[in-house]
Amino acid sequence: MSLTKNLLQAAVMRSLRMAPPLPLVFLLMTAGAFGAEGSVKYNQQEICALKGSTVFMNGTFTHPEGLTVTKTFWVIDPIPGVEPTDLSKDPDYSSRVGFLTDEQKRFSLKLSDVMKKDEHWFCFRIITNEEKARWTGVPGVQLRVTELHVEAPEEVTEGQTADLTCKTTCSLTDPKFIWYKNGRPLTTKTIKNNQLHLQTVSSEDTGSYSCAVGGSQHLSSTAHSLRVRYPPKRVSVSISPSGEIVEGSSVTLTCRSDGNPPVKIFSWFKGSTSVGEGKTYSIPNIRSEDSGEYTCQSQNDHGERRSTAVQINVLYPPKRVSVSISPSGEIVEGSSVTLTCSSDGNPPVKNYTWYKEGGTSPVGSGHSYSIINITADHTGLYYCEAQNDHGALNGTVMVTVKSRW
Repeated sequence: MSLTKNLLQAAVMRSLRMAPPLPLVFLLMTAGAFGAEGSVKYNQQEICALKGSTVFMNGTFTHPEGLTVTKTFWVIDPIPGVEPTDLSKDPDYSSRVGFLTDEQKRFSLKLSDVMKKDEHWFCFRIITNEEKARWTGVPGVQLRVTELHVEAPEEVTEGQTADLTCKTTCSLTDPKFIWYKNGRPLTTKTIKNNQLHLQTVSSEDTGSYSCAVGGSQHLSSTAHSLRVRYPPKRVSVSISPSGEIVEGSSVTLTCRSDGNPPVKIFSWFKGSTSVGEGKTYSIPNIRSEDSGEYTCQSQNDHGERRSTAVQINVLYPPKRVSVSISPSGEIVEGSSVTLTCSSDGNPPVKNYTWYKEGGTSPVGSGHSYSIINITADHTGLYYCEAQNDHGALNGTVMVTVKSRW
């Protein structure tokens, strides 16, 4: 009887390896002693599980009347003629498996912390009170183990479309895929089945992407870094030293920008005139003529962008001080004359002081100095002192008064 059982098991196993997938109901390999057959019905013939997850294998069984089931357990990859090992006694499984069989002849196997090496055929075995009536439901449930893997381009250009795919080596049962960017769930992107669709890629899409399956979020894929190529953005100019810029000092402008690949070409403009190249532009011994608006243009392989203008305002003491006489022409005794002082300075000159050559005290103050009913005694050299926060400079004029007679 045992030989018949072994031959039958071997034949079935050979046919299962060669034949297409079988239905979920399998005949038990019976000894034939009671003239009836039992059966095992597995709920699933194949299970795809995530590495590290917990899986359940379930089913029901029947056995010939007149026999009493004394023990049930699970085995892997049974070999005809060899008594299989109870998984609960296998050191590789004893701490990870749990069995259940109830009075309705329902059975289940719980396998925790699934590993790649668990890819076997798992079969339910029945021991009865009849020594020769021991059966195994073959081929059993085939367990396949997979990990999640993100398949996506390493780099994409801004404006293009990109698809990231969460791949498995077997088909999970009704998975709900979840995507993460830099460890945070993505809720605003288009997710269809196992794909994350980026319709129009922008630089903000640069990051580390991973995927998981609902209910097993802790078993997410390894992260995939997506780089986005894009033209320069956020181009800005800083001035050093900050604060007031006084004529004669040195000033350095620095250009900063964000781009991928990084910006290596920087061009400097004063107004519309090109004045330099490089990430920094220095002006040693700055002059008042250097005042104006400066911009930096950044360029990489994908485009260029110019910064907003920064204003350089060079402060300097009064320059080009001059004095005019009104009315112009000959000055005759008894007339009135106004002297006006003009100058260039930054900040503008507000303090004007008037002196007559030979005198020690000012004769007037303000932008203009008037002499009413002028006499010959007013003849002489006059000068005004123009002063701002950064210095002072004089301008002179000669006043000659002619007698009426």
